[in-house]
Amino acid sequence: MNMKFKARKGNPDYVFIAFLVILVVFGLVMLMSASSDLGRANFGDSFYFLKHQIFYGLIPGIIGFFFAYFFEYRIWEKISLPALLVSILFLLLVFSPLGFRALGAERWVSIGGIQFQPGELVKLTFIVYMAAWMGKKRARGKKLGEGFLPMLMLLGAVLVPLVLQPATTTAGLIFASVLTMYFMSGARVKYVAATIALAAVGFVSLVMITPYRMERILGFIHPQADPLGKTYQINQTLMAVGSGGVWGVGYGRSTTKLGALPEPMGDSIFAVIGEELGFAGSIALILFFLLFVWRAFIIAKKTSDGFARLMVVGFGTLIGIQAFVHIGANTGVIPLTGVPLPFISYGGTALAVFLTMSGIIATISRGR
Repeated sequence: MNMKFKARKGNPDYVFIAFLVILVVFGLVMLMSASSDLGRANFGDSFYFLKHQIFYGLIPGIIGFFFAYFFEYRIWEKISLPALLVSILFLLLVFSPLGFRALGAERWVSIGGIQFQPGELVKLTFIVYMAAWMGKKRARGKKLGEGFLPMLMLLGAVLVPLVLQPATTTAGLIFASVLTMYFMSGARVKYVAATIALAAVGFVSLVMITPYRMERILGFIHPQADPLGKTYQINQTLMAVGSGGVWGVGYGRSTTKLGALPEPMGDSIFAVIGEELGFAGSIALILFFLLFVWRAFIIAKKTSDGFARLMVVGFGTLIGIQAFVHIGANTGVIPLTGVPLPFISYGGTALAVFLTMSGIIATISRGR
């Protein structure tokens, strides 16, 4: 590796790192509780999913964090295009014999016995590439062809394979993050508004032509319409959160995770947190997410380099919106959707990617 890519000397933002450590440790502790019964029932090991998360998520994530931390962030600009192309290839491999279906969607790839979700990887590579692209091309939206149409083409190349998996929520998260970056890069408001309008038309069209998406919208509007069928999950998550009261029933004492709550260690882990730690614990977790994202934006504000600033804005926006979507879906604020809670939910690929993003933010904070 060229020596010029060594990270500049300087102290990182220790407050940001402290919030990161708190979220990761809290996630492992809650995962241990949420997955213990399922691990014991299916594998005879209460710590099965926790160990899997450590070996396939935490350890690769720590490696990714320190790789990003000890090398100057400009290396990501150099490798942004090949990294994006490789991740798009993985997205397409989902539809090949290397891909496999689980939980009603084709979102996984298995290569050499290693299983991962390309959709999680593309969150990192696409934000990095768009930060580099916006910086180089100075996509300010002054003319339609200078930034608007190319951005739409780039978005389409990534979002269409995700929607086909289907991973619509992942596509929406990436779209929101890139659109925020586009706005922060100086794009005119009318182009941002046009992009939102096109996305809204596309989303409504998807809902209209796919019954299961329409069912989720209707279930959100009428959650009591079919409590034992189509609206079962949202009703169970609401019951779990509500039964926690102010202080919760106690760590490890959730009863809904024993079978009533679908995916207690993944899409519904916030419901377990709400039941075991109550309103107080839930608010504390939300506060730490807000502080984490706030600190990331402070780092972005203090960064003079446009590429670095856009990367941090993209990462912070993605993590913040994904946390909101997960919590909102578990509390009935938004329609039910399957998205993990960053740093908390079970999923090795997601944890590794979020830790790598955090490493990039940390190394950028060293040179502000």
